Amino acid sequence: MSATPDVDVLVVGGGPVGLAAALEARRAGLSALVVEPRGTPVDKACGEGLMPRAVDLLRRWDVDPAGRPLAGIAYVRDDQRAEHRFAGPPGRGVRRTVLHAALADRAAAAGAERHTARVGDLAQDADGVTAAGVRARWLLGCDGLHSTVRRLAGLEAARPVRAARRFGVRRHYRVAPWTDLVEVHWGRHAEAYVTPVGADLVGVALLGPAPVDVDAELAAMPALATRLAGAPVEAADRGAGPLRQRTRARTAGRVLLVGDASGYVDALTGEGLRLGFAQAVAAVAHLDDPAGYERAWAAATRDYRLLTSTLVRVATSPLRGALVPAAVRLPPVFAGGGGAPGPLTRARPAHRPCGRACRRTGPRPRAPAGPGPRRPVRAPPRPRCTAAGSTRRPARPSAAPPPRRAPGAPRRTRRRRAARRTPRGRAPRASARPGRP
Repeated sequence: MSATPDVDVLVVGGGPVGLAAALEARRAGLSALVVEPRGTPVDKACGEGLMPRAVDLLRRWDVDPAGRPLAGIAYVRDDQRAEHRFAGPPGRGVRRTVLHAALADRAAAAGAERHTARVGDLAQDADGVTAAGVRARWLLGCDGLHSTVRRLAGLEAARPVRAARRFGVRRHYRVAPWTDLVEVHWGRHAEAYVTPVGADLVGVALLGPAPVDVDAELAAMPALATRLAGAPVEAADRGAGPLRQRTRARTAGRVLLVGDASGYVDALTGEGLRLGFAQAVAAVAHLDDPAGYERAWAAATRDYRLLTSTLVRVATSPLRGALVPAAVRLPPVFAGGGGAPGPLTRARPAHRPCGRACRRTGPRPRAPAGPGPRRPVRAPPRPRCTAAGSTRRPARPSAAPPPRRAPGAPRRTRRRRAARRTPRGRAPRASARPGRP
């Protein structure tokens, strides 16, 4: 007979995503225990920028960490700059330690327990799973890029031989923020993500192939190097990687992988925490339905995986230098990767003048919308430009309708049409009906 579970949900990994999973379990009325060997707060290499949808998910658990509002994202390379502002509420720049402390306090207040231990083995049966000496009904693996749970559950996938290996390094500078945007400075080999996280603190995270030399890469970005010149460094650098992690599946029995442990492409779009929070919600909602969690995971990460994989391929190819010019020319494509709650596009003029003195102004009139069932209503025709010297071509005259039959003229019958179709010198085909030729 199986042992009685000690807890409903065992969360392995006490980072922001693990604490979010514990909060969601408590919100669903389940008991939760977080296994984490490190003390609170936990710091790690991170871009520290929360996209708007990540801030919305934090409000779901009544978590409101202090930080700096983020109005959008800017891509910078030499003298080229493309700015994409969020269409809705702002994001937030938050120190990793501040975010972790806020989540840990809220999880403790919600009744989630904490167990200081390290997972070294994992065993499960039809009724539960055991790890770190604790038996639970379900286990959520939230232990990051190099997940022990992923390896013990047999969910790791082989790494492609030619896959690009990218790493990240984060550094803080004591300097007042100069913008309310996350700036992505595009260098020759690496990208620098500059995020305001305090009144006098800016975080700089560099992504690129190993080894990532922070000083050398920043020196190759003149606009950013000028801003940071003379600013004291707040703390020692922190690194992470390789960033690309693959999984065969996200579930194995009663084990579910959440966050970076479930598979990761790259930090290029800054959506890691938003995706991890969304997966935590989906995992708790599908504890008894592994196939349902696989579908929810695929739906939550589809756009991220497609966009980020494409950008990484370009960033690691000879086309790397064309990314920022493309962001200038194609704003909607690059704005979609920022986790923005709405489309970010350039304003489109209501009317483009068609001559030197066009008299038509304003948008094209629309069909009125009234109550009742919707019916196909044709909008009134667009007024023509009447400016002298207009370059617009005149409308083509409509084709004349076919002439109607004159009074007294004979009707075209079937026999007449058959005679017209019969080749010359050949008798018409006899009718199959009796009494007719």
